[in-house]
Amino acid sequence: MAKLIYATNMSLDGYIEDERGAFDWFPVDDEVFAVHTELLRSAGTFLYGRRLYEAMSVWETDPALAALSDLMGGFATAWRAASKVVYSTTLDKVSTADTRLERSFDPDRVRDLKATATSDLIVGGANLAAQAFQAGLVDECQLFVLPVVVGGGKPGLPTGMRVDLELLDERRFRNGVVRLRYRTVGQ
Repeated sequence: MAKLIYATNMSLDGYIEDERGAFDWFPVDDEVFAVHTELLRSAGTFLYGRRLYEAMSVWETDPALAALSDLMGGFATAWRAASKVVYSTTLDKVSTADTRLERSFDPDRVRDLKATATSDLIVGGANLAAQAFQAGLVDECQLFVLPVVVGGGKPGLPTGMRVDLELLDERRFRNGVVRLRYRTVGQ
């Protein structure tokens, strides 16, 4: 059975966006970017909420972005290679290939996806990930913790629930980012 991996960038104080909804405090770094690309390549399906999907779809809809460097081209290729499921009640249509629009998160459908997938699934977006955590579907977290405290905003991890984790791996990057990889316990 494939794993459902929650992957996100977050500030040291646990936020994926600051109070203005911005995430422009992410330190650009080729080493971290390459690890993100490796993670994308390992997955066959991405589960996204509307906002994250719209932000990420440029990797398919803007060919100039991929042409900027080999690293960016590799990321774009990895992003385009995966199937996408977008959960939104407000999005009218999707703008990328191999993308399905769902109006609501259905845990049973995600369980079926995990059971039949030949490679892992990545869930992105804190709200969608919280629903997956609540349903006991998240098998692993990959948290890229950034060396900044933003003081408030959108939490990167679910609130109001407990999830026990076991540390599998950690990696420290030269720019101060730390990737923490956890397995969920007792889900």
